[in-house]
Amino acid sequence: MSVDTETAARDRPPPVRVAYGRHTWKEVSFLLTSLPVSLVGFVYTVVSVVLGVGLAVTVIGLPLLALGLAGARLLGRGERARARALLGARVDEPSPLPRPHGFLPWLWASLRDPVAWRAVLYGFVRLPWGILTFVVSLVSLIVLWPLLPWIARGLANADRAMVRGLLSPSDELERRIAELETDRGVVVDTAAADLRRIERDLHDGAQARLVALAMGLGLAKEKLLEDPEAAAMMVDEAHGEVKLALQELRDLARGIHPAVLTDRGLDAALSSIAARCTVPVTVTVDLDARPAEAIEGIAYFTVSELLQNVSKHARARSASVDVWRTGGRLMLQVRDDGRGGARLDTGTGMAGLAERLGAVDGLFVLDSPEGGPTTATAELPWRARPAS
Repeated sequence: MSVDTETAARDRPPPVRVAYGRHTWKEVSFLLTSLPVSLVGFVYTVVSVVLGVGLAVTVIGLPLLALGLAGARLLGRGERARARALLGARVDEPSPLPRPHGFLPWLWASLRDPVAWRAVLYGFVRLPWGILTFVVSLVSLIVLWPLLPWIARGLANADRAMVRGLLSPSDELERRIAELETDRGVVVDTAAADLRRIERDLHDGAQARLVALAMGLGLAKEKLLEDPEAAAMMVDEAHGEVKLALQELRDLARGIHPAVLTDRGLDAALSSIAARCTVPVTVTVDLDARPAEAIEGIAYFTVSELLQNVSKHARARSASVDVWRTGGRLMLQVRDDGRGGARLDTGTGMAGLAERLGAVDGLFVLDSPEGGPTTATAELPWRARPAS
């Protein structure tokens, strides 16, 4: 059964009865109020569209048309609300119109808005239908009142179909737009958090050591002639600080994008982070090619974060990492024999990991019963690496 058929089945009102029921009176109210509502919508639609198109050769024409389309969107929202209240039609709200920066991008997005144009079409076709339903309903209420429940049901069903056909979201496209808007926010937030982390690590780590190193070398320079032994000790200490600063910079660079991943791929890179885990980790990578750099990097940091959780929280004796490709998806699975009990709503970073994977059209599934074992499975889109 299709989505539209399922929605129609859920929205179907109870069977018509001879006695007027609550649903019948709601349908009659909708039909009788459709004439004034459709008249207002028709007049607004004609005036706004004709005025905007007629003045399109001037500076104000297209902006007026864009504003008219925005108003048509609002009229469509009102009609969806009326259909939900009186007809019981479950019509979802379309995703909001994107708000690009700048006047011209906004104008272009408004003029290309499919939701608004479908609302304009609804405003045009609704008036003749509204006149017909008003007359038939009124005559039936006065003359054919025993048949009114059946007549009202037939006319209301046509209205339900019209509202769903012209004022409902564009199904998958609209839902995908809404998901992408949410995912974009997650990506922006994640990138900002990563930048703040890098800035903090530089400020508190390597930068602080380099400042101390500069001061130490300055003092050693002053003591070079009057106390060579003290100066030599200070230079030796500065040499140790240089080594620590270099190591912190290597760790920071590895956290941004490890060189081993760029040079040798996921197998070597994941083996490298597995070697740093506090428990023995078995790594199995079964890939006949390398994915795009962005996907490869996300896979690397996903496994890295999962192994960090194993080290910090799992109390495991061993763990395993498996990577393989299934069709157009890159699959990752990290398993440990620890105490289990990991959840997406706890403070282990799992929820953030799931959000970041979702932002790139990926999936994250966590299976961690109390007592273990814990299995985390991640799925990413396979995007081929461009030919060099």
